[in-house]
Amino acid sequence: MIQETIVITQNSSGLAHIAPMGIHIPSKSQDDFIILPFRPSTTLNNLLASNTAVINYCDDVRVFAGCLTGRRDWPLKQAERINGQVLECALAHTEVELVRVEDDETRPKLFCKAVHSVNHAPFRGFNRAQYSVLEAAILISRLGMIPLEKIQAEIDYLRIGLEKTAGDRELEAWSWLMTVIENFEVDA
Repeated sequence: MIQETIVITQNSSGLAHIAPMGIHIPSKSQDDFIILPFRPSTTLNNLLASNTAVINYCDDVRVFAGCLTGRRDWPLKQAERINGQVLECALAHTEVELVRVEDDETRPKLFCKAVHSVNHAPFRGFNRAQYSVLEAAILISRLGMIPLEKIQAEIDYLRIGLEKTAGDRELEAWSWLMTVIENFEVDA
């Protein structure tokens, strides 16, 4: 299973790096996580250097869209058991330690183990607009890898759910993502 999360790592100077990332969770464990960052990656470098990360579960899709559009200044607080940071808006978080690496020149597998998990607020579910923003963010992260026509067709479909169920947060996040596509088209 893959869960869309926000992963926060820190460099040796304590500077936090916030990145949206699909985390792989083996079906037989609640405490094991596989993080697969592409090379080159600040998340990869930080996690290999510190051996720790914080996995944040968040329903504010602006964080996902913001990280992909240069908006990475989200309020943080100190993690409880590791030297790391947690999103203040996280509904829950899991602090993990790196236990094993399967190296790969494109996308290494970082096997992590939970050392501490906290629920901060209830998850009330995603509406279709939130889903649309998450899917659009994933598509944006693949600009240049997937044909632009395919991305645009999927964006057009996602827009239907967005227009029916969006609130202010979702509309703001969507606008950030659409600006990235527009700029990509101009530069292409």
